[in-house]
Parts: sequence; C-alpha cells; structure tokens
Amino acid sequence: INDGLDADYINLSTSANLDEIGKGGFGKVLSIVKLQFRVLRALMTRRYDLCYVTLTAKGAGFYKDFLMVMILKMFNKSIIYHLHNKGVSEKQNQKIDDLLYRFTYKHAKVILLSPLLYQDISKYVDSANVFICPNGTAPVLLQHSASAAKVSSPFRLLFFSNMIAEKGVWILLEACKILHERGYSIICNFVGAWSDVDENAFNNRVKAYGLPEVVYAHGKQYGEDKQAFFNDADIFVFPTFYHNECFPLVLLEAMSHALPIITTAEGAIADIVEDGITGCLIPKQDPQALASKIEACILQKVPYQEMGLQGKKRFEERFALSNFEKNMRSILMASLNSN
Repeated sequence: INDGLDADYINLSTSANLDEIGKGGFGKVLSIVKLQFRVLRALMTRRYDLCYVTLTAKGAGFYKDFLMVMILKMFNKSIIYHLHNKGVSEKQNQKIDDLLYRFTYKHAKVILLSPLLYQDISKYVDSANVFICPNGTAPVLLQHSASAAKVSSPFRLLFFSNMIAEKGVWILLEACKILHERGYSIICNFVGAWSDVDENAFNNRVKAYGLPEVVYAHGKQYGEDKQAFFNDADIFVFPTFYHNECFPLVLLEAMSHALPIITTAEGAIADIVEDGITGCLIPKQDPQALASKIEACILQKVPYQEMGLQGKKRFEERFALSNFEKNMRSILMASLNSN
C-alpha cells in the first residue's frame, strides 16, 4: 500500500489503552479538537483523491468520528469506511442516530470484514458499494508437531482474550468444572488482561469449583511468552457472546498455530471457523455443550488434530497478512478508479 499510493496517516484514536475506551473527560475533548485541526490542516494543504476512515459503528466513538466525517464532507471528499466493529442496526431506529447514519454513509463506500456483517449496515449502504476484506495476521513458525497422533495428558485448553464475561470466561470455567467432575485430566490456561472479570472474583470461583490445579490465569502476555501458550495448547476455546464481536484476530492466531477452535457463531466467526472442518461452533452461553465438545476432542470422537491442520491451511490461504495487504490495495485502487 505504501509503495503503490501516496498516503498521509492521521491516528483518530483518543484512547491510549483498553480502560480509556468509552470514557470522556476534558483530556478526550482536547484530543478531539486537536484531531479536527489536524484533519483540517491536511485537507487545506493537500489534494486527496480518497479519504479512508476506520469508522466506529455506534456510541461515543461514532459521534467522535462523525465530527471528522463532517469535515471531509465539507471538503466534498470521496470517502471509504473500514468497519472493524458492528452495532449500526442496534441504533438505526433512534431518530438522531438514523439521521447521522444517513448523512455519514451517503455516497460512501464501505469495507467489511465479512459478508456476514453486511446486514448491520444494509439500511444505509447498497451492496454494490461494499468491499470485503478479511483481517490478516503474520504467520508463525510452529514449535510443536501439528500432526501428533496421541492425545496429550493432561489435555490442554487455551483461552486468550481480555477477561470479559461476554467473551465467555465464566462459560469456559463452568465447562472445566463439568469436565473435572467427569474425571478428565485437563489444564486450562486463561491469558489476557483483567477487565469486568477481576482477578479476585476469578480465583475465588476457581477455588469454589475445586479447580486450583486445573485452571490458571496468567494476565497479559506478550512476545515469546504469548507464543509459548499457543505452542503448548491442544485446542483453542473462545465461547464468546460479546455483542460487538466481529472478526476476532485471536482466532487467526490460533489457526496459524494449527490449533483447532471451539467457539460460537457470533459476528463473522462462522466465516473464519468452518464448523466440523477447522473447528466446532457451539451454542452461545451453553457450558454443557462446550464441555461435551471438548470431551469429544479428548476422546478423539472429533478429529481435532486434523482440524488444526486444516485451520493452518485455511489461514495460509485466506488470512495471512500478505493476503490482507493485497486485498486492501486492490480495494483502494478499485475505489479510486471508480471516483
């Protein structure tokens, strides 16, 4: 993209970390004003053929982005939005949001992560103006044999995400309790920053369930420490019912490590994980179903190792970072040529 296009970049984020997202304050207001002046200065000093905006779908983030959109529209610029979240359909029946959405999406093009997400904006954007570009991540060098024939003992589960209840933290913990009571030897590693699930509450429930030697929480992990958890796991478990879930990059990471995935069909996940081929899709908020699917993997009634290999292949064909970059460049060039 950088080699093929003459592009300037302005970071529209006003949050430095996860805790600041969705919060206001004088500092946020000042940051927004500064961003507006940066956008104005850029538009007044250079002639741009296309403006690319990573637009927030709803809430305070959308209203902040809308201020930037107004400036771009004032300069009569061609705009392409890249949506990494969802929620437009939740707000479209509210009069003010409906008006703002109509103004925002009028004459604009949109990049979505999956065709499964189109219904969220279908009221405002014709399908002819929509491009599909799945996210991508860098491939990894496997540190283990993805074709191991034996089931490891204990069977090792990995959850890697922020410790948010809607990401399925309690659901997986309940499933671990069920499996432990059935007599299975398992280890479940939870890796991620503490959020609405706090460390004390989590550890107390682990103790109450009798799982102190089964379930471990490791907090945030990076670099080689992070990769070690992927390399050590047998399956990746992500029982999310998070209402804003779209296209979790962590699933691509798991696939790049040849890990089979047990997850739900929230957002565009069904476009990432092929049920019965690269992993298993289960009902949301159903620890019994989750436990039964993990049990089937342990008993090899589900060919989970072969699923991991198929997931690795699918990652390389569809979700490698190089594919994402090629798709993005093609979309931007097509959008420029259609102006």
